[in-house]
Amino acid sequence: MNDVTHRIPDLLLIDDAPAAAKAAPLVDAFQRRISYLRLSVTDRCDLRCTYCMPERMTFLPKREVLTLEELFELANGLIDRGVTKIRITGGEPLVRRDIMDLFTALGRRLGHDLKELTLTTNATQLASYADGLAKAGVERVNISLDTLDRARFAELTRRDALPQVLSGIAAARDAGLKIKLNAVALRGVNEEELSDLIAWAHSQGHEVTLIEVMPLGDVEEERLDQYLPLDTVRSRLEECWTLTDNEHSSGGPARYVDIEQTGGRLGFITPHSNNFCASCNRLRVTATGQLYPCLGGSEQVDLRAALRSDDPQEQLAQALNQAMVIKPERHHFRMDQRGAAPAVARHMSMTGG
Repeated sequence: MNDVTHRIPDLLLIDDAPAAAKAAPLVDAFQRRISYLRLSVTDRCDLRCTYCMPERMTFLPKREVLTLEELFELANGLIDRGVTKIRITGGEPLVRRDIMDLFTALGRRLGHDLKELTLTTNATQLASYADGLAKAGVERVNISLDTLDRARFAELTRRDALPQVLSGIAAARDAGLKIKLNAVALRGVNEEELSDLIAWAHSQGHEVTLIEVMPLGDVEEERLDQYLPLDTVRSRLEECWTLTDNEHSSGGPARYVDIEQTGGRLGFITPHSNNFCASCNRLRVTATGQLYPCLGGSEQVDLRAALRSDDPQEQLAQALNQAMVIKPERHHFRMDQRGAAPAVARHMSMTGG
């Protein structure tokens, strides 16, 4: 078993240990300070969502994926450069063997420069992990859920797993985890039930964020047919509900409103209709250690090579400095041409959600 917790530096276990010298914070060429890491631990997933990947998906060979120890070392290097929030992603992170070792190890950095540790999950495995995540210091989770209709769920994900997902959500709630549901708005698929999904989530005490479909990787459907602008969704919701803008920020790209009739909060992530890049504070690292400064760009830095070099600390520092130089001002997603190639060839499950 890869027990990362046995390799935690003594500094994390001693409250009154002398403070280490602070490295320079990560600031890109556009003076955006980086404080948020989305760290993918696997590209594998137990669902096959139609807007995310093809049915016969080819996953990475396991030998190319970073070990849990390397993921921990990488995360520590970024925390030392000013990252205060880490979201563990995939693929589906909870299918990674011994993943709780990594959560436990990172959880011990909470209060030592790391302010928040969280994850994005499809919740199929969450019932088995919710209590352990809470004990590790995770306080909230993002759960992908596009529909409450079992037949539609099976069609969208190519798996009949809605009962497991709902059990996972219930287990997370019982463990004291705050829950935010992420729903991709899909034209002609779930657009008529989004209000029902929102109302149900708010009745359970959960937040909801709606997301526009993104052109990442080749899938077996036409992206333009899937695309539903969230400006349109908001207008429809305002026909029956009172939406009031809310200045709340979770550190991500969502813009929020309060819904008077449900008493809950609703987020909108709009990479197409209302670009949010000016305030980008995040980096994404794949399970193979490739750092992508922008979700919609091809710019990348190889952190795996740095970690496996003769001087990993120095090489990692140089690689992170390079990432700040090449991080673009914004992405250039387009959803206005039928049959267009994806903005980037890699799938969302490779980059991390």
